[in-house]
Amino acid sequence: MSSTALQERPPARSHRSTREGEVGSDGLSPRNFDLLSRYIYDYSGIKMPVTKKTMLEGRLRRRLRVTGLTTLDQYCDYLFKHEGIETEAIHLIDAVTTNKTDFFREPKHFDHLAANALPDLLSKGHRQLRFWSSACSVGAEPYTLAMVLEDFIQAKHGLDYTILATDLSTDVLQTARRGVFSTAILDPVDSDRRRRYVMEPVDQRRGEVRIHPELRSKVGFARLNLMDSAYSVGDPMHVIFCRNVLIYFDKPTQHKVLSRLCDKLVSGGYLYVGHSETITGFDLPVKQVANTVFQKI
Repeated sequence: MSSTALQERPPARSHRSTREGEVGSDGLSPRNFDLLSRYIYDYSGIKMPVTKKTMLEGRLRRRLRVTGLTTLDQYCDYLFKHEGIETEAIHLIDAVTTNKTDFFREPKHFDHLAANALPDLLSKGHRQLRFWSSACSVGAEPYTLAMVLEDFIQAKHGLDYTILATDLSTDVLQTARRGVFSTAILDPVDSDRRRRYVMEPVDQRRGEVRIHPELRSKVGFARLNLMDSAYSVGDPMHVIFCRNVLIYFDKPTQHKVLSRLCDKLVSGGYLYVGHSETITGFDLPVKQVANTVFQKI
């Protein structure tokens, strides 16, 4: 947070017994939890039921240390009574979003992409393919896409691609742009791909690797909120991945998001959703072509 933002918080402290500089151990009042959960839902579409109250409190206590406030209720006063939400919104959402990811997560999607979707798009004359990883987290999904596409291009000349990777969290986007990961997250990447697409450190004790610059150059990262009424992503996409994010939305929000994603697909383009997600019951211009894989009609 900028120094300007910190200066804007209210200097007053409540007369609780908490010592100066000590993070309070009390939780959110029911009223403040309700205010926060409604704001988080309106902003991001993420449901925050009362069963997640303890989780939310734990994550927001990290923000107390940054802002210098001592209790969670003081933090809520700062947000909603002193207009701190204008500067704190991004940090609040960063704190509550979940970003679990791995390279080649749900690998059957990448198998389908290489064996079915890419040959189909190529047969229809598409040579400049556009991909969108719409909830990219720390970047494992778009970098996996890039590896699969590079493998495919080696056997199919005259094909090029770009990947747009977006997420709501600024923290994970910063990590994604760097392309530096723990060795464990790349365990699913086979040795041949690691040799071609991953830079190993000289000192193996560092426990980190970096995605090769040429592969990183194929992926552009940007912040995007799937709750926005329109998605400014440029020309329609040939393939969109929106996996393991719909589960955090209620049904009406899922429908709105999926409709907007379909609007951004070319005719015949492919939409991939998470294996635990479904679009059953939604009126969308797609047909199912594989498990959790859909093609725009």
